[in-house]
Amino acid sequence: MLKQLLGWASPAGTKARLSVLIFHRVLPEPDVLFPDEMHARRFAEVCSWIRLWFNVLPLDQAVMHLKAGTLPARAACITFDDGYADNFQVALPILQQHGLAATFFIATGFLDGGRMWNDTLIETVRGSTAAWLDCSSLGLGQYPVATLAEKQATIALLIDKIKYRAQAQRVNLTEQIAGLARVALPPDLMMNSPQLKAMRQAGMQIGAHTVSHPILASLTDAQARQEISDSKCFLEQLLGERVGLFAYPNGKPGEDYSPQTVAVVRSLDFDAALSTAWGASRQNDEPLELRRFTPWDKTRLRFGARMLANLSSA
Repeated sequence: MLKQLLGWASPAGTKARLSVLIFHRVLPEPDVLFPDEMHARRFAEVCSWIRLWFNVLPLDQAVMHLKAGTLPARAACITFDDGYADNFQVALPILQQHGLAATFFIATGFLDGGRMWNDTLIETVRGSTAAWLDCSSLGLGQYPVATLAEKQATIALLIDKIKYRAQAQRVNLTEQIAGLARVALPPDLMMNSPQLKAMRQAGMQIGAHTVSHPILASLTDAQARQEISDSKCFLEQLLGERVGLFAYPNGKPGEDYSPQTVAVVRSLDFDAALSTAWGASRQNDEPLELRRFTPWDKTRLRFGARMLANLSSA
């Protein structure tokens, strides 16, 4: 019944609606700090549901069919943002087991031993053995970190305080916080270049996601162009092929990227770019602002119902 309803909400042809799912990490085991984070067992379940209900296409093909009005019914794509190592170690084998393709958007500055500022903060709080994290010298106050609940609350508060600062300041602050806490940070959270090349050789698609994952709306057009272009060029040189797909960091229209950012992306000859605005995309939608949505529900019925509701609202 659900498959039939999805076909009604997302028919073939010119009235098609493209569902694009977004993931970030797929952990080997559940994380007590982030119990809602995707992990291997749950991702395998989700993949089984997606394969049953949808016609999953490589993103570049889906974009061409959407524009031409030739998408199949229940068309969907799977995407990942940022470039975490567990995408290769955990997600890739599960995708292969289910015969599914996905597109991985890579923030190239973090390949080969880099680390995103939010992960520096998360791993600092996770590894802290003190009762309090004192960031007073940085103008950020003091935070309790003795219990699991305190660690979770502190991570959320500090991310909220730091997220929309300039990129260099975000990195500097989180590195200083790690120094104050005297925590050894993991050097292997992100993929390395050989893993990324192996991902492509396994049939997955690779897209650009800037170099340093900035809030593009806060940059000048020239700065945004450099971030996006440098990421695209790096990937093209590494993979030996054109990269025509892009995803906006964080991805909220008007908040994380602007119409000027879209113009920059257009000028760099991308075929499609993805936001994180909820919904599904139609034939006449802007291809440089395609929508993405992934249900947070953990049961098959609710996950499917949420996908149906997302399609129906498009």
